[in-house]
Amino acid sequence: MMISKKENFSGRWGIIVDEEIKDENIEEKTDIEETETVENTPASTGKSVEELEEENKDLEDRYKRLLAEFENFKKRSEKEKNFRIDMITAEVVTTMLPIMDNLEKALAAETQDAGYKEGIAMVAKQFSTALNSLGLEEIETVGKKFNPEFHDAVSHIDDPSKGEQEIVQECRKGYKIRDKVVRHSMVIVAN
Repeated sequence: MMISKKENFSGRWGIIVDEEIKDENIEEKTDIEETETVENTPASTGKSVEELEEENKDLEDRYKRLLAEFENFKKRSEKEKNFRIDMITAEVVTTMLPIMDNLEKALAAETQDAGYKEGIAMVAKQFSTALNSLGLEEIETVGKKFNPEFHDAVSHIDDPSKGEQEIVQECRKGYKIRDKVVRHSMVIVAN
């Protein structure tokens, strides 16, 4: 078939198909060439069976090593991706923690307006839920043993009724995402 563009056309695409079919351009090949198959035998390659088996073992070993390296690469890449996500999340959460602190202070403040207090409580709860959805967890303090990985001691008191290095008061809440501390708890420790 011949396809040609028409200079002055009214058709949508501007292509006209000529009805002429030129038989001389169409050639059909009916002859099928036969190919000879050559078997890979030790005699045809010039190698002994033992040499071929050794070569096969070497190739199989290389394949297994390459496959193991690729699996290790995938695991390492996934770990690095999760680490980056955790770092970015921790940075974002760290910038929002002072807002959470101020909302908690507003909740603790005395006010006569019950609607105002209820509104602050709703906002604080919503904000806390949003941070928790990012994996943020509060570090437990009061009644627990002091752990420098999670707590910052700002003061020390002697109290015979408390255990050794027991946290008696929390000055500022601490938070963590999974095992990574985002902000240490500021605490007062006994004994």
